[in-house]
Amino acid sequence: MNERGDRLDDDRPVRRVRAYADAPYDPDAWPANIPAVAQVLRSGLELAPGVTFLVGENGSGKSTIVEGVATAYGLPPEGGSNQGSHSTRPSESPLGEWLLVERSPSAPRWGFFLRAETMHGYYSYLESLPGSPDAHLHALSHGESFNDLLENKLNHPQYVAGLVCLDEPEAALSFESSLRWLSNLNEMVARGTQVLCATHSPILAALPGARILEVGEWGIRSTTWEELEIVRHWRSFLDAPGRYFRHLL
Repeated sequence: MNERGDRLDDDRPVRRVRAYADAPYDPDAWPANIPAVAQVLRSGLELAPGVTFLVGENGSGKSTIVEGVATAYGLPPEGGSNQGSHSTRPSESPLGEWLLVERSPSAPRWGFFLRAETMHGYYSYLESLPGSPDAHLHALSHGESFNDLLENKLNHPQYVAGLVCLDEPEAALSFESSLRWLSNLNEMVARGTQVLCATHSPILAALPGARILEVGEWGIRSTTWEELEIVRHWRSFLDAPGRYFRHLL
C-alpha cells in the first residue's frame, strides 16, 4: 500500500470512474436521467481486472456508459486508439466530460474504443493515412473487418495491456466469430488488458471469469450469466419459438 492506501501491485488502467464534484449535469435530463447512468454519477463505477460486461436492453444506458468511460479515458468517441483520432459528426453524450478516471499509477496508457456503429468512418480515416497498413479494411466484410481489428489491434502482442472499450461488437459477428472473440478476449486478459464491453450477446457474456453487470430500470446490478434475462429469453425462444410466434405473428 502507498500513503493513499492504493495497492502498489494494482496495475488496472482504470480503477474507478466517478463524477467530478462540479460536473454540470441536470439529473432530470438525458443522459443523467437514465437509471444506470444516474447510478454511475451518484456512486461511481469500479472496473475489475479482466473483462466487465454491461448487459441490458436497448436504451438501458450500457452503450452510453461505455462511451463515457472511453472518452473520459481519452479515446476518440467515434472509435480507434488513443494514438490517433478522427471525427465526422459528433453524436456522443456529454457523460465523458462529467467523469473522472481514477488510474493506477503504473498502468499502461494505451487504449482502444471499438464502436460498432461508427466503424465505417474509422476505416475511412485509417485508409486516408499515408502508408496505412489498415487500408484493406473496407474491402472486407463487416465481420471480417472486426476479426481483423481483433487480431491486429486489440489482441496484438505489441499492445501488451491497456484499456479496450467495446460497444456491441457482436453486431458484426457470426456464431463462429463470436467464439473466436471469446478465445482472443481470454488471451487479452492473460496479457493484462482490461476490457469494458456493452453487449446483447449471451455468447460473449459467457466468458469464464468475466464480471457481469446487468443494466435496466433498476440501474446497475451484479449478476451471473445464468441469471441474465437475455440468457433466459434466448433459451426459452430456442426451445420453442412457436410460443413467441403465437403472440407476434
